[in-house]
Amino acid sequence: MDRGAALIATVATGALVAFQPPANALLGRVVGDFGAAFISIAISLAILTVLLVTVGDVGQLGSLDHVKPEYVIGGIGGAAIVLVSLVAVRPLGAGAFVAALIAAQLTVSAVLDHLGALGLEKRPFDWQALIAVVLLLGGTLLLATR
Repeated sequence: MDRGAALIATVATGALVAFQPPANALLGRVVGDFGAAFISIAISLAILTVLLVTVGDVGQLGSLDHVKPEYVIGGIGGAAIVLVSLVAVRPLGAGAFVAALIAAQLTVSAVLDHLGALGLEKRPFDWQALIAVVLLLGGTLLLATR
């Protein structure tokens, strides 16, 4: 995927994901917080299963001969986002929740890039990254404290 398509896909997914916390919180009123998180993850699993079988390569799963701790971070993060988002969106609102989530993601991601962690290509934490982090943190504070 080229950079332009990646950016478009990311923006579209970000727009879709903005609906996730309030939709899951609404579901949580009916089935409870853990029930809503479970249903959300189960739907994700069903979609990914269909995609893996229809357009993916199921055989590649056999290449996983052991599980390293860093392999489970994505699953833990996904579960945490689903559960925390449906609980935290109530007191924070969708805007403040997503701003705080993205601010934390940007800050930690910029550090991971700088370190070249988890197989990432090293990218410097330069003045532009610092300004981006400061602006996003400032915007988050404005949304969260209103």
